[in-house]
Amino acid sequence: MTVPFGRQGTGWEVAYAALFLISNESSCVNAHTLCLDGGHLAASCAARMR
Repeated sequence: MTVPFGRQGTGWEVAYAALFLISNESSCVNAHTLCLDGGHLAASCAARMR
C-alpha cells in the first residue's frame, strides 16, 4: 500500500498523540478527530478538490 506521507506511522507516534490529548497542552482541543493515517484523508480530500 502506498502511504501519501511516505512511510507507515509507528506505535510511538500514536502513543505520543494519545499522550498529547490527555495532557494539559491539549486543554483547548475539543470536538476534533485526530487522524493518524499517514496522510490518506488529506490526500483523498485533495484529490476530490481537483
